[in-house]
Amino acid sequence: MDRFDRIYRLHGLLINRRTPIPLTDIMDKLQCSKSTVTRCIEELRNYLNAPLEYDRQRHGYFYNQQHADKPYELPGLWFSAEELNGLLICHQILQNISPGILSQQITQLQQRIDDIFKIRHQASANISQKIKLLSTGRRLKDDAQFKKTASALFNGKQINIHYNGRGENATQTDRTISPQQLIYYRDNWYIAAFCHHRNELRVFAIDNISSSKILDKQIAKTIDPTQVEQFLTSSYGIFSGTAKHIAVLEFSKFRAQWVADESWHPNQQGQWLENGNYQLGIPFNDSRELIMDILKHGAEVEVKAPEFLREAVIQQIAAMQKKYKK
Repeated sequence: MDRFDRIYRLHGLLINRRTPIPLTDIMDKLQCSKSTVTRCIEELRNYLNAPLEYDRQRHGYFYNQQHADKPYELPGLWFSAEELNGLLICHQILQNISPGILSQQITQLQQRIDDIFKIRHQASANISQKIKLLSTGRRLKDDAQFKKTASALFNGKQINIHYNGRGENATQTDRTISPQQLIYYRDNWYIAAFCHHRNELRVFAIDNISSSKILDKQIAKTIDPTQVEQFLTSSYGIFSGTAKHIAVLEFSKFRAQWVADESWHPNQQGQWLENGNYQLGIPFNDSRELIMDILKHGAEVEVKAPEFLREAVIQQIAAMQKKYKK
């Protein structure tokens, strides 16, 4: 623990105390000698202007806050070594979560973290060589529409978007939406919003927004957060809606040990079967994403119910077989 850490932790001990803390307790908490604690106390008093006093009757140190307008805080920006490492990790996650997203702001954050390390006479760790985040299926190429959507969300404004649908017979549509919540799902960004065209909550993939305009004079319609949460989590997948069915999947004992520890859905129901297999019940509405996730387990999973989901998987398997026939 270096000098900055000890001062920071000593401040933490004092600011949260209602009674004076003995010198021996400080030495124990900071894991250092009496002389080191004494130097930290002097630095707090003389260089950082802390209202640090000693109570002779109770044999301990305390912050005298009686004449202060507000509780004393360390001047400037202070972090412990662990908090700085946490900042570096968060910075690396931001850089990897979607390259290009908020790149200017992230660069500024890195500069500030580096400046803090310089004050501590310490070099910041090269986190990129110590942490690797692997991503698959990322679609967002730039952050232009992300920034506009986020700005509308945080400022409570409606936004008009030109949205390109995917799939068969997909066309571009103009929508005015009231953003409710940004979602990062499977390496891509989505916005949950109230669609004024459909008059209901919908989820839009931000990479499908070709252009947009914030309607500064139009206040966003606010949906109760509980309702938004229910809309997003009641059934399986990003385009979920209200759950109408329960998928019953039986995984082989070889795959069961993995699946039993996985979270497919907040309301999933799982149980071990006598034959060593694992049965998983998942609420769903739209089956397309669920079918893709079932198929990736190949012969190690069987759909038990409902029948229409079982038939849909069988049809996909049959179509695959036709492609691979010699």
